[in-house]
Amino acid sequence: MTGERFGFTVRATDGKARTGEIAMPRGVIRTPAFMPVGTAGTVKAMYADQVRALGADVVLGNVYHLMLRPGAERVARLGGLHHMMGWPHPILTDSGGFQVMSLAQLRKLNEKGVTFRSHVDGAYHELTPERSIEIQGLLGSDIQMQLDECVKLPCSDDVAERAMELSLRWAERCRTAFGDQPGKAMFGIVQGGAVEKLRVRSAEALTAMDLKGYAIGGLAVGEPQDVMLRMIEAVEPHLPTEKPRYLMGVGTPDDIVEAVRRGVDMFDCVMPTRAGRHGQAFTRFGKINLKNARHADDPRPLDPQSTCPAARDYSRAYLHHLVKAGEILGMMLLTRVNLAYYQDLTAGLRAAIAAGRLDDFVAETKEGWARGDMEPFAG
Repeated sequence: MTGERFGFTVRATDGKARTGEIAMPRGVIRTPAFMPVGTAGTVKAMYADQVRALGADVVLGNVYHLMLRPGAERVARLGGLHHMMGWPHPILTDSGGFQVMSLAQLRKLNEKGVTFRSHVDGAYHELTPERSIEIQGLLGSDIQMQLDECVKLPCSDDVAERAMELSLRWAERCRTAFGDQPGKAMFGIVQGGAVEKLRVRSAEALTAMDLKGYAIGGLAVGEPQDVMLRMIEAVEPHLPTEKPRYLMGVGTPDDIVEAVRRGVDMFDCVMPTRAGRHGQAFTRFGKINLKNARHADDPRPLDPQSTCPAARDYSRAYLHHLVKAGEILGMMLLTRVNLAYYQDLTAGLRAAIAAGRLDDFVAETKEGWARGDMEPFAG
């Protein structure tokens, strides 16, 4: 059921893994949840109703990109982001901190906020914690993220500590700017680089702010998977069990499975859409590169058992042809395949946790990835 206020309920657990529901006025988000990335107000190569039909309960938009074009005030005048993109369900917006780090030019950061030159037209902009929350309000997003400083890994402990402390001060300012918005939520972001004690300090300080949810940020920025998982393990005991946990920008199917086992509830990543535009498909047989010549004469579909028509009803030979020819339809079909697989994976995780058989599900899933797709289908 939807709720007039934001609420999170854990329905079942299996070890540290949880399945539950986030209730909001615009709908329920079933967890573990994968949020397709609609950075600039669109999930690339997909219609909004297709994204919904695949099983997505929530999509993600981004402050940095939307403030540059078409502009937050313009979006508000045109009825808000939900109306513009034809998505009446929950939207989470990222505060722009990661994009300022990775995309902006001539970035200058201080206590007040960050000034930068747009990668689009070179114009100068200022983004403060208060302005980030204001933009997210203008967009009309349901879950808003604090502005944080995200550092690239590896980095020194001193750099990680400085960014973590600044992010905590910005979190307080974001909380004040957000105020009390019934039915909406602001999440804090745990930072601290690859230093466990800094991650713990960040988590404890954010928990003391009594926010509605908590994200783990600053990962999936080049560090090995074992480092990411170690940071999750360090942070998890210090986050409240009654509030959702969101691992930002993650990731591969294996990353998601392993993070769910460690108590994470929400994920987003550009990987399934980006891979689809570059000829790669995520399936229960692992990742398949449709550019490879071995697919040129293969009449088989990607997966005859898939619920996704793009994976079930088109031959590999045709998909290979579309990819090699640079046809837009190839990008559309493979994006749909990938988003369907990510939604099927998280649905499988939810069902396995509810049934108390998560370990079996993970073992079966990884066995399928390891077996691959080279042999004819057994059924």
